[in-house]
Amino acid sequence: MVDPVEVLRAAADPSPSHEPPTGDRLAAVLAPLIVEDEPALLFTRRREDMTRHPGEVSFPGGLPHDEDEDLGVTALRETHEEVGIAPDAIELLGALAPVHTTVSGILIVPFVGVIRERQPIRASPAEIAEAFEVPLRFLMDPRHHERRRVVHGEIDRVFYAMPYRCESSRREYFIWGATAAMLRNFYHFLRA
Repeated sequence: MVDPVEVLRAAADPSPSHEPPTGDRLAAVLAPLIVEDEPALLFTRRREDMTRHPGEVSFPGGLPHDEDEDLGVTALRETHEEVGIAPDAIELLGALAPVHTTVSGILIVPFVGVIRERQPIRASPAEIAEAFEVPLRFLMDPRHHERRRVVHGEIDRVFYAMPYRCESSRREYFIWGATAAMLRNFYHFLRA
């Protein structure tokens, strides 16, 4: 596998100017790439009692605050709030292609940030049930990128899913929807 940090450093957009189409709202997430030991991405699983996206696997992130200078700052701030990793422990490499969510109508701008030294994770009990890592080699293997279809009434959707079973904890995680779409974009970005 190519060195993802070097590829991203060379090609990621350090200051994206993603202007939302009329009616769209923007959000930012951070794909935290931990490179100490084997490269892995850090994910969160939302609490089951949340009104929006309960129990879903996602990257830390959210909507910008008025005081955020840009979406990169939003991604870093949200990561600190959700998992306790300070912005100065993250090397923000830049943004990947935005992903439009179909359910909430939000355009999500994913940023990639490198964490070179393992940081203590303090998941926010208000939002996050747990934080966990998935090896990059698993996520970048297209054999784990499943195309699925759901039909509910007149709604017919095709989406990607990347079910992951953690060997050490024996827990299973279902990565799908916008998060899986971001990972597919990341996969194509690293292959280019």
